[in-house]
Amino acid sequence: MTQTSSTVAVASSRRWWTLTTVALAQLMVVLDATVVNIALPAAQADLGFSDGDRQWIITAYSLAFGSLLLLGGRLSDLIGRKRSFIIGLVGFAVASALGGAADSFGTLVAARALQGAFGALLAPTALAVLTTTFTIPKERARAFGVFGAIAGAGGAIGLLLGGVLTEAFDWRWNLYINVFIAVVAIIGAALFVTTLKRTGPRPKLDVPGTLLVSGALFSLVYGFSNAETDGWDSPLTWGFLAASGVLLVVFVLWQRRAAHPLLPLAIVLDRNRGAAYSSVLIAGAGMFGIFLFVTYYLQASLGYSPIQTGLSFLPMIGMLVLAAQLSTNIFVPRFGPKIMVPFGMLVAMSGMIYLTHLNLDSTYAADILPPLMIMGLGMGSIMPASMQTATLGVDRQFAGVASAMVNTSQQVGGSIGTALLNTLAATALTDFVAANLPTTPEVMADAAVHSYTTAYWWGAGFFAFGAVLSALLFRRRGQGLSLSHDPSASGGTAEMQDAPAPAMGH
Repeated sequence: MTQTSSTVAVASSRRWWTLTTVALAQLMVVLDATVVNIALPAAQADLGFSDGDRQWIITAYSLAFGSLLLLGGRLSDLIGRKRSFIIGLVGFAVASALGGAADSFGTLVAARALQGAFGALLAPTALAVLTTTFTIPKERARAFGVFGAIAGAGGAIGLLLGGVLTEAFDWRWNLYINVFIAVVAIIGAALFVTTLKRTGPRPKLDVPGTLLVSGALFSLVYGFSNAETDGWDSPLTWGFLAASGVLLVVFVLWQRRAAHPLLPLAIVLDRNRGAAYSSVLIAGAGMFGIFLFVTYYLQASLGYSPIQTGLSFLPMIGMLVLAAQLSTNIFVPRFGPKIMVPFGMLVAMSGMIYLTHLNLDSTYAADILPPLMIMGLGMGSIMPASMQTATLGVDRQFAGVASAMVNTSQQVGGSIGTALLNTLAATALTDFVAANLPTTPEVMADAAVHSYTTAYWWGAGFFAFGAVLSALLFRRRGQGLSLSHDPSASGGTAEMQDAPAPAMGH
């Protein structure tokens, strides 16, 4: 008995080291969406590129990342989690080193695109490793609590880290830092991530499906990025968005008849998983808006330094992590995602409404800290429950692509949210200035705050819609998942029988 219990203890501790490794990789990918933002002015001054070109440093990453996520998730299913994970880490580290050493705008953009491509392999693999490693419901809940907290807080941590590295060292360290994180994660992966034996014939890659969905996602992210810079009346914007719609329809039609579909439609059409993906998308849209406009407000309107801005978000991160742990360990098992996700959406909505009261005389403690804490509570209630539901009960052979759908939802949500909110804010600013001529510095300062307020109201609308949608879509407790595959393929009979009730409270 003693030997058995010690073996179980070693296996359990190995799982937690796996979680640490996976969390590091996830943090690195999520950080990179925001950490470079703060370094952009310094990079621009150093490399001498124009304001118009500046957005490509961000867009190159999000285009490659967003369009290749489903391929990355499927590759992790085909070539193995451990191998995909290590390849992703090594590639991401090399791309980061290349970006850090960039001596021209073109090199920096290429490095960012390469980061996005390897990030698209790394992010879904990290989540899939978690899905297949943690099969005991209680441990699974705890692991997803940590992972969900990182997914929600990574953007804010990126702002803080970006400020510290840019001010204390050099903008290049925003990229070099990934090399150090990746090296630690590679060692962790080599030691702790287990290789699962494949059962049955080796699955094949759905090449037409991959090309269709990658093209659709590229067009979608590019269309919204273009809307952000060139406006909604640009032919490029509508051209790419229309192309995305057509390609997605063709992709769905192809998946229905493909012998080896990239994304079996049953994964997405399950009500609970569909609810989880849409919740992550809406939360992503609202969340990116928060980081963007609160950062603008703190730096441009209140004159905060990059480090002060980053520190301002720390209490929000603390609240998010706390809420994620309470949610996964206490509230989700008790109430299920049908209660917790709409609750989180309503809390986040109230945080957004609170932010609409900010003005040029607002103080941090009284006016900025409370809504950020409320937002942290909301996101900590939404993300872990949604992520856990999104990957629950999926065949092990499709864990990678089901995980990739979570990242895709968050990425597409971020792209949509940033483009929509930026456009709405810009329109509000123009209208305010036109109504308050002559244009004095005071009018411009008020106009900026007015434009942020408009964005917060729309963000509140996103979360209100998310609350209604998730309340309607998530099943009540006791209603199981409709996609029930061979239990042995999904990590053990016990997982399939036990996971839905205790872990998620379906």
